[in-house]
Amino acid sequence: MAGSLGEGHAQAGEGFVRGSGKGRFQGEPDPEAARFSRSVHFDKRLAKHDLEGSRAHATMLVQAGVLTRREAVAIRRGLDRLEREISSGKFRWKDSLEDVHMNLEAALTARVPAGAKLHTGRSRNDQVATDLRLWMREQVGGDILSIAALQKALVKLAEKNREVILPGYTHLQRAQPVLLAHHLLAYVEMLERDKGRLEDAVKRADVMPLGSGALAGSTLKLNREVTRKLLRFGKVSTNSMDAVADRDFLVEYLAAVALAGVHLSRLAEDLILFSSTEFGFVRFGERFTTGSSLMPQKKNPDMAELVRGKSGRLTGHLMALLTVLKGLPLTYNRDLQEDKECVFDAADTVRACWGVMAGAVTSLEVDVGACAYAASAPELLATDVADGLVEAGWAFRQAHQVVGAAVRRAEERGTRIDRLTREDWEGLAKGSGVVVEKVLGGSSALARVRKAMVARSGVVGAPSFVGVVRELRAWAKKLR
Repeated sequence: MAGSLGEGHAQAGEGFVRGSGKGRFQGEPDPEAARFSRSVHFDKRLAKHDLEGSRAHATMLVQAGVLTRREAVAIRRGLDRLEREISSGKFRWKDSLEDVHMNLEAALTARVPAGAKLHTGRSRNDQVATDLRLWMREQVGGDILSIAALQKALVKLAEKNREVILPGYTHLQRAQPVLLAHHLLAYVEMLERDKGRLEDAVKRADVMPLGSGALAGSTLKLNREVTRKLLRFGKVSTNSMDAVADRDFLVEYLAAVALAGVHLSRLAEDLILFSSTEFGFVRFGERFTTGSSLMPQKKNPDMAELVRGKSGRLTGHLMALLTVLKGLPLTYNRDLQEDKECVFDAADTVRACWGVMAGAVTSLEVDVGACAYAASAPELLATDVADGLVEAGWAFRQAHQVVGAAVRRAEERGTRIDRLTREDWEGLAKGSGVVVEKVLGGSSALARVRKAMVARSGVVGAPSFVGVVRELRAWAKKLR
């Protein structure tokens, strides 16, 4: 049977047992060691989930013959009262009781004598493993809503500016014209994958460890299926040693959050660049910018910069937990206390990042003229010219070489490729002049770019007007 006070935390005085003249330890712990081992200042965040697990455990103990129905009712009432006090901020947490579990158990036992029986058949090892899984299930539910809010902000901005054209970039060099909406929807896709990874992490966490005891279960006839149903887990753990030692689900959560931070950072970087004077494509609302203490003209995109910076913090938390776990033998080791601070901070950080980025995106104003001017550069249609030569029967590599030579010739003359004459093109490759005029001739630079965007309508996933409208409708429907 699992010890009534749990295994794995004995050194820090199992709260009210240490120094009582009974049990394994007779004296008080070293004060510095006691302070060093305390976790209540951060694991009290699990109180709601600890109470939820205790209610289910009490119900199961009635079936096991450990508690009477009257005792179980008294315990549940006591647990409900504790939850109300915690929610209202009236509950007094005691550092001397080390962690959330001992604080709640001591408070319950002081009020309800039968509370001393509640820890029968469980350990703080399987208790905290259960609490963390319950916490993550709730946390991810909120995370999904936060991601969706940012997706909606991006889709709304894309819908408002769905015909705005700007350069697409590779190597931070202008490459081909794209629609701003298409650019924004790329991040909506990334965010959707972030949601999927978080949901996958919850699937792996949907296994109930409660009833595994310290590491070897219990000799009592515990009906773990009862507890599973009450706590709404998908299944019961089948190996007690793995159940108390497993933190894979937290690693998966941190991995998903770290990658989500990378996506947020990339979005922030794009918007920081696009809002700079050198690009000038967008402007952040004043509520999401700050000024300079020295230079009065400055309007800095600090919120986006902070989001970009906090991505490193999220990656660091993932590395921290992986490092904690890598050398641990089975089963529970006190090192696992280090899982919570990094996970909780990561959860708070990424949630804040999603929220502030949703607000920042909503505040954006697009400078349509600046985007159009940048998109009008004829070099952006160099690939379209090569494609036109291919349609006329040229091999792509040959067409690529000809267009590249034309770009170089235009640079040498201090002009643009759309200002080269038919004779210039014919001098580079016979028969190319007529084909090139169909792509680059006859209309304004921006009109040629719009024509090229229309030509892409037949390619799924390309930044065409038709394709973007279709995707905007699909995302609007999905995010409803």
